[in-house]
Amino acid sequence: MNTVKDISPIKASERFAILDVLRGFALLGICMANFPEFSLYNFLPQEVRLSMGTVIQDNITRWLLYVFVDGKFYTLFSLLFGIGFSIIIRHAGQRGANGFRIFYRRMALLLFIGFMHLMFIWSGDILMLYALLEMLLPLFRHMSDKRVFQWAAFFLFLPVLVDFICEITCARLALPFVRLQDMYCARYGINAENFAYWLHDAEDYGAVFQFLVQGAFVRMQEFVDGNRYFKVFGLFLIGFCMGRNRIYADLEGNKTLLSKVFCYGLAVGLPCSFLYAWSAMNQHPLSLTVHSMFYLVSVYPLGFAYAAGLGLFYLKTKDGVVWKWFASTGRMALTNYIGQSVIGMFLFYGIGMGLGTTLGLLQTEIIVMAVFLFQMAFSVGWMYGFKFGPLEWGWRMLTYGKWLGIRK
Repeated sequence: MNTVKDISPIKASERFAILDVLRGFALLGICMANFPEFSLYNFLPQEVRLSMGTVIQDNITRWLLYVFVDGKFYTLFSLLFGIGFSIIIRHAGQRGANGFRIFYRRMALLLFIGFMHLMFIWSGDILMLYALLEMLLPLFRHMSDKRVFQWAAFFLFLPVLVDFICEITCARLALPFVRLQDMYCARYGINAENFAYWLHDAEDYGAVFQFLVQGAFVRMQEFVDGNRYFKVFGLFLIGFCMGRNRIYADLEGNKTLLSKVFCYGLAVGLPCSFLYAWSAMNQHPLSLTVHSMFYLVSVYPLGFAYAAGLGLFYLKTKDGVVWKWFASTGRMALTNYIGQSVIGMFLFYGIGMGLGTTLGLLQTEIIVMAVFLFQMAFSVGWMYGFKFGPLEWGWRMLTYGKWLGIRK
C-alpha cells in the first residue's frame, strides 16, 4: 500500500503558468490592501489625517482602494486556494497515494505558519483562517458542481443575513474578543492616546509583541464582525469547482466562458463598487445590512472579472516577459506574503526605520509599488537557480516527509 512518501510535489513541468501569474497579481493587491495598516495610517485619529498636507490625495487614494482593491484580491487568492485543493487531490490520486493525508498535513503546517505569523510578525494574518476552512473542503468533494455552487452562493449571501439579524437585535457576536483585547491593552498600557503610535515608538521587539498580542484578538473581531469565514469558504467552493473542471488548463477552450465572466463581472461589479466605496467612506449611512449587500454585489463580481480578464489577456500575450515576473512571484507566494510583513515591520516600526505615522496613504501606496517590484526582482533571481521559494521548500518537505533538493 502506498504511503505519503511515495509521491512528491508537482514538478515545474506540470505547473500551469496562469495560476502562478494570478497568485503574483493577487500578492500585489494584498500588499496594497495591507500596507496602510503597516504604515499605521489606518490607526491615526481622523483629526491627524485631516491635518496632513496630503489629505486630498489620500482621500482620493482611499476611495480608489475601496473601488478597485478592497476585498477583490483576497477574493482572487481564495479562489486560488480552492483550485489548489482540487490539484492536490488529483495529483495524489494519479499516483495512488492517500491524497487526504497529504492534504491535512499540508493544512496543519499552514495553520502553524499562520499562527507564528499572527503572533510574532503581523496581526493581519489570513493563513490560519485559510488553513482551518480548507480542511472542510473534502466534505464537498462528491457533490455535483450545481450543488457545490448552491452551497457557495449560500455562504456568500449568509453575511448579509447575519448582519441584518445583528442589526435588528443589537447583538455583538465579537464581544468576547473585544473584552480580551481590552484586557491585554490594559495590561500593557495601550490606550486610545498611544494606540496609533505604539509600534512607531517601539524601541525593542518586546513592545512590538505586546501590540501583536492584543492585535490577535482584534483580528478575531474582524473575522467575526466581517463574517470573513463565510465569505472565504464560499469562494473556496467556487475555486474548487473551477479546479475540478480544470478551467485553468484550457484557457483557449474556455475563452467564451472567461469573456462572459469578465463582461458580466465588470458590468455588475464596477458600478456597485462605487456604491460600496461611498458607503464605506461615509460609515454605512444606509445601515450595515445595506453595506453588506453592496459588498456582495461589488467585491465578488469584480474579483471574478479580474481573474477572467487576466486569463484572457494572458492568452493574447503569454510570451510577454511581465508574465514570467508575475509567475516567479506567484511561485513564491508564501515567502512573498510573509516577506511583505517582515518588510513592513522594518520600514514602519520603531525597531526598524520608523516611518510609520509619518506618511500619507498615497505615499504608502507608492512604497507598496517599490516593495512589490523588489519582490518580483528577488523572485525572478531566486527561481532562476532554485525549484522552490525558501518557505515553500520547507513547507513541502514537511508535507511529503522527505528531503527535496532545492537547487535546479
